[in-house]
Amino acid sequence: MPVVALVAGFIFATTSTTAQGTDLRAGQSSQLTDLIAQRDASVADQEQTLAELQAEVQALTDQAATRNGAVAEAQAVGRSRLTAAGLSGLVGPGLTVTLDDADLGPNGALPAGAESNDDVVIHQSDVQAVVNALWAAGADGVSIMGRRLIATSAVICVGNTLLLQGRTYSPPFVISAVGSTTQMRSQLDTSADVALLRWYADRYGLTYDVQEEREIALPAYDGTLDMRYARTERPGGG
Repeated sequence: MPVVALVAGFIFATTSTTAQGTDLRAGQSSQLTDLIAQRDASVADQEQTLAELQAEVQALTDQAATRNGAVAEAQAVGRSRLTAAGLSGLVGPGLTVTLDDADLGPNGALPAGAESNDDVVIHQSDVQAVVNALWAAGADGVSIMGRRLIATSAVICVGNTLLLQGRTYSPPFVISAVGSTTQMRSQLDTSADVALLRWYADRYGLTYDVQEEREIALPAYDGTLDMRYARTERPGGG
């Protein structure tokens, strides 16, 4: 027993010296708690950084979607304006109007009542009257002799030939328009200029023929800009 007591005393003395008045077990527990707290703080910081990065990525994604939507909208508007401007092809129902000179009698004899050749030929004012009526009716697109018209296209006659976009055409002149056939027919029927053309057609045998088409294909405009505009009066040549 004295030996056991002596050993125990020695151990207690050593522990007291090592601890220097502190609780050894309590100190180890405190260090572990601090480490866990540091790890938790680090994880929290990383989670916050991740959340911020995710928010930034989402914001950039939303901006990209907005830009893509704006680009798509602008492209759609551009395509619609290309069609309206005549710079892209167009297919749809519409009207075909054919204009032609009157037939002359033997040896070029004029029809009864005609005073000159001006009475029996198609003039640029006749072509322009039909085109203006079609545009006024809201036609989506118009062509003459298969050539697409735009806002600055001029209809010019030289004698009884038609000069259009640098090319010359002889009658019959074929005018095609895509749009509401009801509205275009109505406008042709009520146009004063077209009424004058119909009067000459009835009196001297000019051709004024209107046909409805289930499908008309208009090409894109391929000419150069021409800022000249045709007159609308009929008498006095070309």
